[in-house]
Amino acid sequence: MAVTRTTRVLSVLAATTLAFVPAAGPAAVAQPAGPSQPSSPTASAAQGMATPPPLPPDFPTPVDDGEPDRAYTPKTQCVQSRGSTAPLQHKPWGQDLLRFEDLGDFATGKGQKVAVIDTGVTPHDYFQNRLEGGGDYVIRSENGLKDCDGHGTEVAGIIAADPRDETIGFRGIAPEAGIVSIRQSSANYEFKDPATNTSVSAGNLGTLAKAIVRAANTPGVTVINMSVDSCRPASFGPIAEPERQVQAALRYAVEERNVVPVASAGNLPEGDCKEQNSPDPKNPTWLVIPPWFSEYVLSVAAMTEDGSVAEFSITGPWVSVAAPGTDIISLDPANTSGLANQTVDDKGNAQPIQGTSFAAPYVAGLAALVRQRFPELDARQVMERIKVTASHPAAAGGRDNLVGYGMINPMAALTAFIPAEENIPPDKPVDVPFEMPPPYERDWTPMQVAMIGSGGGVGLLLLTLFVVRTTRRNRKETPHHRT
Repeated sequence: MAVTRTTRVLSVLAATTLAFVPAAGPAAVAQPAGPSQPSSPTASAAQGMATPPPLPPDFPTPVDDGEPDRAYTPKTQCVQSRGSTAPLQHKPWGQDLLRFEDLGDFATGKGQKVAVIDTGVTPHDYFQNRLEGGGDYVIRSENGLKDCDGHGTEVAGIIAADPRDETIGFRGIAPEAGIVSIRQSSANYEFKDPATNTSVSAGNLGTLAKAIVRAANTPGVTVINMSVDSCRPASFGPIAEPERQVQAALRYAVEERNVVPVASAGNLPEGDCKEQNSPDPKNPTWLVIPPWFSEYVLSVAAMTEDGSVAEFSITGPWVSVAAPGTDIISLDPANTSGLANQTVDDKGNAQPIQGTSFAAPYVAGLAALVRQRFPELDARQVMERIKVTASHPAAAGGRDNLVGYGMINPMAALTAFIPAEENIPPDKPVDVPFEMPPPYERDWTPMQVAMIGSGGGVGLLLLTLFVVRTTRRNRKETPHHRT
């Protein structure tokens, strides 16, 4: 018998916390290095960057050779469990908000594969046999199945973890979906240039473009999750070649391979982005890749439990929807049977797991559910269904730069009737002429007759009274004579 929500704990196995190296950051955001930029920005380039220029129809799809772009070596030790454990008494708040326990009546993600382009995914008991390696642009031989940073395993857990134990409250949104892990970046690996004595971490826009193509070409993959971002000032100029490569890879995934790409909206601070984006939807000050290419990707903002936008969530005209992104609980990448709810730096400072990186997998998992329930929908229709059924903000057109079309609503996404999917055109405004009714010309004759009659009656009454009064008075005043 399943225990009730009030008594269920997350793990009777004692969920573990994580010790992340400082390079991974408090939220362990996997971020590919951006393209090289001009040394000085130009003011004119800062205008009109809300949407990227469209790709030419004949722009080639990036070629994926499956190889790292450099020879990377370990920089710091891989993530480890802290050593101490504690039972977690509450499920992630996002599970109750998004009604995970009811979603299984409609879809579980069975038959779908989600490619996780990230820092790799370490095998975990809660994946059973649903995890497979899909490629590696850090150390090719490891095939995406080693997560030295801990980030990708947590992302994948939000999508598809399934403890298969009623006493463990945590689970992924699509607990029967498969995971294909492609390691594209790592802050714990570096390439040292002997000529300049400088080093760069593993991962950049070039390998991201190749990873997207690889994911799209992997048999069975219907959804891609990219909790990786590159952020740079819009003033650095128009679209660069590595950015075009990512744009072309996303177009290929959607239009040629019918795959749904999902990306995190980006965190502050991130890359060159040190402050919040401009509120002007037409002129953002920062550009986030891949979210900038909103024609081909669902980008996800992070929400807090009280329903507000997380302070670290980068806003922009490309934001599609929002999902839970704070106080995250997911899989422990250093313990194959544990969970994690904190990151711990080398000084012992613990912080909650948070970030748009962990909001994106909620949406990727939802896309897998929608694809299972509505197999006839193509990638664009799946993305549109998720946006249309979200809890829209009170803004023009039902969207804003903070949360896009709003917090996702998985139950609505799996059950709502969408007229456009049935080729029913949207309602159109009907020009109904407004005419005042003709003036009512009242016939005052009856009223006049009544008033005259009443006036005459009152006049006769007054005359009668006057005559009677006069007669009585005359009678009273007439002297009497005796004879």
